[in-house]
Amino acid sequence: MRLSQSGYVMSISLYAASIPVFQQMLNALSDVLTKAEAYATEKKIQPPALLQARLFPDMLPFTRQVQIAVDFAKGASARLAGVEIPQYDDTETTFAELQALLAKTLAFIGSITPEQVRSTARKVSKSSCVPAPKRKRV
Repeated sequence: MRLSQSGYVMSISLYAASIPVFQQMLNALSDVLTKAEAYATEKKIQPPALLQARLFPDMLPFTRQVQIAVDFAKGASARLAGVEIPQYDDTETTFAELQALLAKTLAFIGSITPEQVRSTARKVSKSSCVPAPKRKRV
């Protein structure tokens, strides 16, 4: 930490603020899948019933939400490292397939080094998670 005019300033690398966070999130999601599968087995619930469940009617099924979480983590990580984003088919329909997807994504994210992110961070990057507003046609 260093002292600035307005007080203390703490610096943190872009790598430290992103890659480990994505890894923790995907590992936690893997734990959720493990618990959901055990619950389905214990309660004799067909796995597709949980995997296609929605907490609210306008939500996407759980399987798709896992795929979106993976897409965000791998996409953001690849952009930060300046490497090509891996393309996955998003055809997972079982707990095992979702766990394999998470493992594959964690392996990819784990291959990204702090130096890759540091070198890319020097370049200006524009990226948004929010779609641009649509313009009205006149």
